[in-house]
Amino acid sequence: MNYTTEQFLALEAAVWAALAAGDVAADAGLLADDFLGVYHSGFAGKDQHLGQLRSGPTVASYELFDARIQVLSDGVVLLAYRAEWIRQGEGREGDPETMYVTSIWRQEGAIWRNMFSQDTPAGD
Repeated sequence: MNYTTEQFLALEAAVWAALAAGDVAADAGLLADDFLGVYHSGFAGKDQHLGQLRSGPTVASYELFDARIQVLSDGVVLLAYRAEWIRQGEGREGDPETMYVTSIWRQEGAIWRNMFSQDTPAGD
């Protein structure tokens, strides 16, 4: 199977777009039921990831850079990249936060879903 970085970056950007729009349904459709997030605040499942959007968007703006993939097995792909983003409610005039993100996408039938994500804040 031929997988491209652009293919998985587009899937990942759809997650970011859901966070920027506060779109719980779009976020839910992109995450596997057994999703695991590893964040500075601890572990989060799919319900916790969706829960952050119940009060609206969490991201004001974002850009994704330096993406690369590793094929773990047929139908399982790791995507790693750098994200620069601004939290919703903190204004566009602030400096963006930078973090490195690793996501694992798994094919479920004809649909790709994010099963794992780890965010690592960039050092100063």
